[in-house]
Amino acid sequence: MTLAERTFVLLKPDAVQRGLAGEILSRFERRGLKILGLKLMHVTRSLAETYYAEHKGKPFFEPLISYVASGPVVAMVLEGDNAVAIVRRMMGKTNAAEAEPGTIRGDFALTIGRNVIHGSDSPDSAKREISLFFKPEELHGYQRIDEAWLRE
Repeated sequence: MTLAERTFVLLKPDAVQRGLAGEILSRFERRGLKILGLKLMHVTRSLAETYYAEHKGKPFFEPLISYVASGPVVAMVLEGDNAVAIVRRMMGKTNAAEAEPGTIRGDFALTIGRNVIHGSDSPDSAKREISLFFKPEELHGYQRIDEAWLRE
């Protein structure tokens, strides 16, 4: 049996504005991932700059910061076996033109700059990103009724 891990997911302003949040969240739940934290919020410029700090100095940094702070987003913490890898596969490639049909980006993203979703790329990134968006008391552990059927 593998240990459950946590990951961070951000539904970007294009997902919220296009009414895709429920559909995307539903995909994660149907896959067996557990929602530990969920909130609709506006990302401040300061939070956006901290969140995307590794891209500072790149040509797309300023448009990215402006975009993620332009409207409401949905931030979530998901938990499950291999949650980081599973969410990454479900999201599809960053470039919408290369994302496979059936993935979130393959089904909903329009361009690389409007690709609907972000997910942590490693357990370490997940810890960092979760701590930026959630206080510990905002995360809620529980046992799903179907967990015995989802895990060995």
